[in-house]
Amino acid sequence: MRLGYFAMPMHPNARPWAETLEEDRQAVILADELGFHDAFIGEHLTDRFENITNSMIFLASLVRATSQVKLATGTTNLSHMHPALIAANTAMLDHLSGGRLILGVSAGALASDAELLGILDEDRNQMFAESIDVILELWSREPPYDIKTPSGRWDVSTVRTLNHELGVGAVKRPLQAPRPEIVGTVVAPFSKGVIAMGERDFHPLSANFLLAKWLPSHWDNYVKGAGQVGRPVTAADWRVARTVFVADDPATALEYGRASARSPYRAYYTQLLKKMAASGRLGLFKADQGAPDSSVTLEHVLDDLVICGTPSKVADDILELRASVGEFGELVYAGMDWADPQLGRRSQELMATEVLPAVNAAIGATQEMSRITNPV
Repeated sequence: MRLGYFAMPMHPNARPWAETLEEDRQAVILADELGFHDAFIGEHLTDRFENITNSMIFLASLVRATSQVKLATGTTNLSHMHPALIAANTAMLDHLSGGRLILGVSAGALASDAELLGILDEDRNQMFAESIDVILELWSREPPYDIKTPSGRWDVSTVRTLNHELGVGAVKRPLQAPRPEIVGTVVAPFSKGVIAMGERDFHPLSANFLLAKWLPSHWDNYVKGAGQVGRPVTAADWRVARTVFVADDPATALEYGRASARSPYRAYYTQLLKKMAASGRLGLFKADQGAPDSSVTLEHVLDDLVICGTPSKVADDILELRASVGEFGELVYAGMDWADPQLGRRSQELMATEVLPAVNAAIGATQEMSRITNPV
């Protein structure tokens, strides 16, 4: 199992913006030092608690500060920008990073972002689908481009201006061939969008704030989509994000991870509950979709979604998760505000140096036992 990192990020509104941006940079730099496979960074334009407005600009600031971690948009909101701009900027960042870029994509879910951009009443899912088609075509064909989209919104052409002698009229391509890995964050149970990911060899990342009960629906739909086009799949394709806090002792783990008023995990889910309630999406936190919204309480959400404890307990909890939802290729650690920088850093360190090795040792032992008892 690989170890990844994801941050929305979310911070208390009162903290200075520059301070939180630097803290988020340090979290990714630490992930790089600890051998995390990738680091996904989210973006929003109009959320005062979520501080990054453009994940590519943020990731560009980390290219020279990191050496091995893959830098991933988590996500680039495709309804917010013309796909030709996204294609060109992604290609440049892939070259700047030496081929370490992962393009995470979504339609863009925050309604206030959409209103700001004048697209609140538009079909952002259609905009997303048309945008990714344009991006892939720009990366895969020679100019001149004459790309038509069903809505006409994202039509692209360089027919009138292409000049090979001057070297104008062509979009540069990414360093990775034929393209960087494309990942889609999945939130809803039984998401139909995961079927399309399977068909197109985009990889799913299941959100950390979705109940474990619903996670298998993501993999099932991904396999279904891949099967429809005859494409083989591997568990390595599936990333599962979880909210995790690891401490050296149980008391600290419980206090900072759930119980204390200063807990960034408590603050995170307090804010997330408010946002989901405002958008009518509390079903994400329900094991029974018929249950009333009043059944969704902060304490229940923390119990269901925050894995916290000593390294041995957290490793056991992750192995239990894997046993219940099936095999997946990467556990994505959800980054939080460093309300206590020492505890925040220590949790990442313990996750990489103690928890993940214990998890992989247990997986390896199970696989070896299976090989011995069930020889080919």
